[in-house]
Amino acid sequence: QVQLVESGGGLVQAGGSLRLSCAASGLTFSRYSMAWFRQAPGKEREFVARINWSSGSTVYADSVKGRFTISRGYAKITMYLQMNSLKPEDTAVYYCHAVEYDAWGQGTQVTVSS
Repeated sequence: QVQLVESGGGLVQAGGSLRLSCAASGLTFSRYSMAWFRQAPGKEREFVARINWSSGSTVYADSVKGRFTISRGYAKITMYLQMNSLKPEDTAVYYCHAVEYDAWGQGTQVTVSS
């Protein structure tokens, strides 16, 4: 059973930084991708970034390109999202997603004050 647990959310001022983590377990495929999505109040969940676990290749939404960096750790299956130059419009619940497993974490709240 796949389990994804996010951490690292919080309250930050505009222009600040946060680093989100997603600890994964139960992933048994040899090749898979993981991604970050976010959902702001009253809006649909939207794609933020994706990483191919074996190749390390990444894809970003235009809205975060140049500010956010997705990365992976190997000691444990952990995915990160380094968020810099945060804006109030980045405020949302951020979710970790194991793409091929269609599994989701519980989400972590990020709030950016102006």
